Amino acid sequence: MLASSSNTASSVNTASVWRGKGLWRAVVVVFATLLAPIVAAVLVYHLDSFDPSPIPLQDLSSAAPVAALMVNDHMLEGAEFLGKGQLEGPEDIAYDAKSQVIYTGCRDGWIKRVTVNESSAASQVQNFVNTGGRPLGLVFGHNNELIVADASKGLLNVSEGGAVELLTDGAEDLKFKLTDAVDVAEDGIIYFTDASYKYDAYHAVWDFLEGRPYGRLCSYNPVTKETKVLGRDLYFANGVAVSPDQNNVILCETPRRRCRKINIQGEKKGEIERFVDDLPGYPDNIHYDGEGHYWIGFSWGIVKGWEMAYRYPFIRKITALLVKYVRRPNIEKNGGVFVVDLEGKPVAHYHEPELSMITSGIKIQNYLYCGSIKYQFIIRLNLDQYPARHSSNK
Repeated sequence: MLASSSNTASSVNTASVWRGKGLWRAVVVVFATLLAPIVAAVLVYHLDSFDPSPIPLQDLSSAAPVAALMVNDHMLEGAEFLGKGQLEGPEDIAYDAKSQVIYTGCRDGWIKRVTVNESSAASQVQNFVNTGGRPLGLVFGHNNELIVADASKGLLNVSEGGAVELLTDGAEDLKFKLTDAVDVAEDGIIYFTDASYKYDAYHAVWDFLEGRPYGRLCSYNPVTKETKVLGRDLYFANGVAVSPDQNNVILCETPRRRCRKINIQGEKKGEIERFVDDLPGYPDNIHYDGEGHYWIGFSWGIVKGWEMAYRYPFIRKITALLVKYVRRPNIEKNGGVFVVDLEGKPVAHYHEPELSMITSGIKIQNYLYCGSIKYQFIIRLNLDQYPARHSSNK
C-alpha cells in the first residue's frame, strides 16, 4: 500500500510538472504570436529610411471646407460613358471645336481621338499618336498643334499629322520628373507644371506621403526656346489655367486642397497669391470654360484618413510602409468636379460617393466631360437634364 501511494504521488507530481510546462509553453506561444508582429512593425518603422516632413503650421488650416450653393451629389445618375473599354485612364481632355473631336492621353501612351455626338453610342475612338510615355495634360496651340505634358517625356508638341517633337524636359539643370498639366496664353507662351522633380507618375503617392514641396510652375517660349521656372516649392503642382485677362495663371496644389494665383503680368508679376483655399476635395486639372468659370477636377473628396495623415507625419510613414510592404489603402471616394468663378468663389459641385481619381472636368456646350486615371472611359453628363441644384444644407 505504501509503495502504491508513493508511485501515485510521483505520477501526480510528474503530471503537474508537465501541465506547468505546457501552460508556460502556451503562454510563450501566445505572447510570441501577439508580440512578434508588434516588435517587427516597430523595427521596420524605425529602420525604414522614408522620412515624411511635418507640415508648416501656417498650412494646417482648421477652417471648414468651402461649399457651393449648387450641388449634384449623384452625378452618375444619368451619366453616359464614352469609349468604354477603349480608353485606359484618359487623364485630361482637349476639345477641337472645328472637328468636334476630343483628344485624351491614356496610360498606354496613346493620345486618342473621341468623336462628340448627341448619342454617346455613336462616339468613335481612334488612335492618334503614341508618345512612348504617359501623356497627361493637353491643350491646343495657336497653329492647331497639340501641346502635351507627358509625365515621363517632358513637354511635347504634336503636329496635326502626328509628328512628335520634344520642346523641353528640364529647367535650371534639373530634369522634369512628372510633367503634369499645361495651358497656352494668347501670346503663345506655354505654362506647365512639373508636379514633382523627385517622384515620377507611378510613384506620385510617395510625394503626397513625404509632404515636401517638390513641384514647379514653368513657362516655355516657343520662339526663343527658353524654359523658365516661375514658381518653386509647390506641393505637387498640378493643373494650370491661364486667366481670361492673361494676367495670371491659376495653379492647383493637390495635397494642400487649394489653388493659387501666379501673376504673370503687371506690377505684381512673379508674385504668388491665394485663389481658393480649403477646397472640399483634392484638385487635379483646372479648365476655363470661356463663360466666367473654372472647372476643377477632384481626384477625391475629403477623407478623414487622408486628413489625419496630412497633419501627422507618423501616420504618413505608417501609410507609406503599408504601400511599400503590403498594398496601397484604397479609401478615396466622392470624386467629381468643382466650379468656381473668376474670383475663386464656389459656384457648383458635381460629385458621386462611388467616384475616385477624377482628374479633369471640361464643359463642352451643355455637357460636362470628365477624365480620370482610374476608369476606361470618359464620363459625360448632360448639364441641362442633370444640373447642380440649390442645396438645402447651405
